[in-house]
This record gives sequence, structure tokens and C-alpha cells, in this order.
Amino acid sequence: MTTAHNHRVDPVVTKERLLGSESRWRRFGKPTPAGEQSSDYGVFGPDSVAWEVLLHPATIVFQSAAQFVLQLTYKPIFAGVRDWDPISRKARVGELTVFDLFDRAQRNSGIHAPMWLGDTTTARRVATHLGNIHRKVAGDVIDVGDPSLGSYDANSPRDSMWAALTEMHTMLWVYEALAFRDGHGPRRLSDEKRDQFIAEVAEYCKLFPAADEILPTTMSELRALYERDERLFGQSPSMAIIPDTGENYPEVVEQSLAKNRHPSQFRVRVQLWFQNALFRLPVLGAVSGKTRRSMHLTRRQDLLARSSLYWMRPLIWLLQQPMCERYFMRMMWGPDAVELIRHARELQRTRR
Repeated sequence: MTTAHNHRVDPVVTKERLLGSESRWRRFGKPTPAGEQSSDYGVFGPDSVAWEVLLHPATIVFQSAAQFVLQLTYKPIFAGVRDWDPISRKARVGELTVFDLFDRAQRNSGIHAPMWLGDTTTARRVATHLGNIHRKVAGDVIDVGDPSLGSYDANSPRDSMWAALTEMHTMLWVYEALAFRDGHGPRRLSDEKRDQFIAEVAEYCKLFPAADEILPTTMSELRALYERDERLFGQSPSMAIIPDTGENYPEVVEQSLAKNRHPSQFRVRVQLWFQNALFRLPVLGAVSGKTRRSMHLTRRQDLLARSSLYWMRPLIWLLQQPMCERYFMRMMWGPDAVELIRHARELQRTRR
């Protein structure tokens, strides 16, 4: 039986479409690498702990799988995705395909890379672009089951701060739990380096309206901030309800994906299996126990995530080797980011 597709939907996925070109990631021109034309190293720079974390192969490979784990436990971010993300809007009209899910995940790292690895002008330009995109991402209801949580606004100081903090904190966890370095296995950074990382991330937050918040500059200050906004973290069944329509967000997504299936999508599903199933296990093992509890994992799921850091250790090491890293770098970060990463690593080498 042949499935009828909306004429606006392209369910066919070729190898070329899967890989994509620069235009999938590039916004407002080719990014200028940090330090390429001057001593302008952008937000972080070659001596930063942030670059140590960001440029490690483990982060390059696992970042896409890790990106939304902590972010989506922050309820205002989940609400914004649920109500405004193109995935949600396409799903509600039956036009979402599995390639749209992949495209959304694929673009995330590559679009952010110019802010992490570009010069100051590039970082500010991309931050402005993201601010413009998020201007409409606001709503009166975070959770229909808990109206006391109030509203959300992606461009508010609070919500833009948490978008940046959760993004960067997750990468630190991934680095500490998964990165093989200096001839040794994964291990935690020193307290001093962890505090330096948070102070550097505070500078990154200043690209956004988050600059109007009192930003944390140490791990203890970050922990205090988590405690301040504790009610805004976690998950609940009612969070899935789209306030304007009463529809269940995950169900609407699944219905549209089923409607727009095509045999050529197998290659996308394989890639998403890596990102959302296989890689997700050690990523969940890497994040904090409090984050896992807020996700309401079963006892078995929690044990599987934590134990994966040991039984998947050979695979975790293999994925950080150059051949595997190059594949995932190009697939999930895009051509511009590949060049930004190469240039930043060269800067690091010259400073040693």
C-alpha cells in the first residue's frame, strides 16, 4: 500500500541531502575563526578551559546527543520547543518527517560553533541571529498542570541564561565522564578548572539577554542558581500538552512521522539511532544523578545509563579516534564548524 504524502512534504532522503552543504549551517556569511586575522580570540580563546572541553573529540562526537538532555529538563525550554519549534508546527499539520528531526539535531552544534570558536564579530552576529529567531518563542503557560510556574520567554534574561548554562554544563559533564586524555581515562577536572570554566561560560552568556542576570562565576554559585530555580527543572506528564490545542506533543510528532514514512529514510533512522539511543546511554551516565532523577528514569534505566560508562568504555574510546571523530564532525557540525575546529586546535597547539 502506498502512502499519500502532502505535496509540501519531501519524504525522500538521499545521501547528499543527509550530508548537507554549508548553507544548512551558515548564517550571515562565512564565520571568521578566532585569532585568524588578529589577536581577537572571541568569547573563549586557546587558553580557556572552555576550548579544552569543546575541542576534545569526545565532546565533538557526543555533543549532539547531549545537547538537549539537561536543556529539556528546564521546563521553559521544553515549553518553547513544544509550542514554537518547527518540529511541533510541522507535526500539527501532518508535515513532519524523520529528516526534519535529524535536520534539527544536525544544525544545532554547527550553528552554535561560530559563537564558541569564532572571533568576537562572528559570535555577536550569530547571537543576534538566534535572538531574532527566538523573539516569538514566548508563552503564557509553561505547564497546563501547574499554572503557578507562570510564563516563558526565550529572550528573557532568565530563560536565555539557562539555555546557555545548561548547554555548556552538559558539555563539561560529557568531557569529564567520557573524554580519554593525556594517556589516561576520563576524569573530573580540578575544582579550580571547573570554576574557571563557569566564569568563562558567564562571558558567553553575555552575548544574550542573560547579561542582565547575576551570572555565576563559580560552581558553588551555579549550584545556588539551580536551587533558586529548582521548580523550573524536571518533567511532568502535563508538560506534553500544547496549551493552545490540548494536543499531546509527542503523540502528534509520532503520528506525523508515521504518515510520512519512506524507505529512503532508513539512513536517517540509523543516524538518529546513534544520536538518540546508543550515544544517549553514556550521556545519561555522564550527567548528574539529580538530572537523571528529574527525568523520571526507572531504576533499570538509571542503572543501565550509569553502567554504560563501563561496559561501553571500549566503544567510547573508539569513537574518539580520528576516523570516527571526522565522520561525526562533518555529519553533525557541518563544513564551517570543521574549519573552525581545525583552526582552534592549531591555535591551541601553538600556545603549548
